[in-house]
Amino acid sequence: MDSQGPASLDEEVAALSRGADRDSLFMQANVIIAGSTEPVLVRVRNLSAGGMLAENPVRVEQGAAVEVELRNVGPVPGRIVWAGEGKFGIAFDWAVNPQAVRRQVVNKTELPVSLSGLGLSKGRPAIRPR
Repeated sequence: MDSQGPASLDEEVAALSRGADRDSLFMQANVIIAGSTEPVLVRVRNLSAGGMLAENPVRVEQGAAVEVELRNVGPVPGRIVWAGEGKFGIAFDWAVNPQAVRRQVVNKTELPVSLSGLGLSKGRPAIRPR
């Protein structure tokens, strides 16, 4: 039997997301599902520029609009492209930089004393030219 390829836009987006490079990681994110005002805390199991795999036993419907709050990126709109067994896939409406999401943000107060006086928080280089 011949394969016809993706039949709908959702299947097309899911196929593109599955084909994208994914970063496996373990972090949390808040997801607001259309029709709800309260965010749902999910575990992000993998992330690509086009979408993510979320884990939470909450009931979600395929095709539902969502907004994901990603660290260092902010709110990203998308929709649920598949759901099952406590996990669901989200396709983003626009591409994100997975490396930016993964990047750890460090406040000046969290820097070790040996680094806190170097002015890193003011955009100055850590190594001074000679």
